[in-house]
Amino acid sequence: MRTFRNVFRRKLRAFLTIFGITIGVFALVVMGSMAEKITLLVDGGTRFYSDKVTVSQGSTAGFSISPLSTDKIPEIESFDGVKIASADITMQLDKEQAATFGVPDLIVGSDLRGRDLESFKVHYAEGRPLQPGDSGKATIGSDLVRKLNAHLGDTITVRDRQFELIGIVDKTFTIPDNTVDIPFADAQDIFYNDLPDLVKANLKPRQLASGFTIYPQPGVDPNRLAVEIQDRMPGYDAIGPAKFQEQVTNTTRIFTTIVFGVALISLLVGGLSVINTMTMSVFERTREVGIRKSLGASDGRIIRQFLSESAFIGAVGGLSGLFFGWLFVLAANAAGEASGTQIFQLTNRLALGSVLFAVVLGVLSGLYPSWHAARMNPVKALRYE
Repeated sequence: MRTFRNVFRRKLRAFLTIFGITIGVFALVVMGSMAEKITLLVDGGTRFYSDKVTVSQGSTAGFSISPLSTDKIPEIESFDGVKIASADITMQLDKEQAATFGVPDLIVGSDLRGRDLESFKVHYAEGRPLQPGDSGKATIGSDLVRKLNAHLGDTITVRDRQFELIGIVDKTFTIPDNTVDIPFADAQDIFYNDLPDLVKANLKPRQLASGFTIYPQPGVDPNRLAVEIQDRMPGYDAIGPAKFQEQVTNTTRIFTTIVFGVALISLLVGGLSVINTMTMSVFERTREVGIRKSLGASDGRIIRQFLSESAFIGAVGGLSGLFFGWLFVLAANAAGEASGTQIFQLTNRLALGSVLFAVVLGVLSGLYPSWHAARMNPVKALRYE
């Protein structure tokens, strides 16, 4: 209670100092939540690529996904170390979707040949997954439920086609949350209709794929297998776990570092205001310090008194910044829920870390003023006007 009274002796100055910390923690929470969302997406991709190889072709002018032929599967499965090659179709849910933060909403269709070997497991909050032989059925990720106004058993519209919703995937915090899974043949039809007429003329819908997922034999290094496939299939892109890390993780790490850097600068600016406030407080209370030292207060006790006050400022600023940041994240995600675009993820480690950092910053900011107060000569302090 005495710490509270000392801090708010100058109410306006105390509120302004706490407000500075609040703004810094608010920025750290909001921007950190964006970085956490990216991290979760990358972690999901890392887990997916951890034990397999994906094969695709580079984009061509005027068409972002190059079509492949399923006729390539026997050739790929003849390579040493390949257990199964599974064909899939991946495309954007909204054909004209503008650039978005993170991964766009997707349609995915797979021939399910590798489903028993898949280590990236998803769980269903409602319903069941697709089975071979299904037609006209779909499952969706949790973030698309509101966007598609979907309920289990309802009919949903995907690219002007009707599908019966048979499953809703439980929250994964990564790509499946924004994915509609449909049978492979249905995906092939949609993919084929999107192709330019000139390309269609040379393709058959039932032979179409946009990529292959390669499941290695047990004990085979997927990175080595990716290199071998790349060498034997020039013109294709074979991506293993190491290449994914190189292409995606390093890029997102730079972005995450920049985001946290900007937020930390904001918080450090708030820390300077704590130094200013505590320094002013020490000078205003010089006679009080002199009296306490004359009565036997040790240097350590004087230091602890002022450090507790600066830590209190950091804690209050940290908690209020976390509160307002949490409100902002809730509001932003609620606003983006209708469109399936939720770009913030406030994790426990971010919330706890933000408050702890504010407290530590407050303590560090109070070190010099506390040391200065403890070093005062009690006689000179009592004569201070």
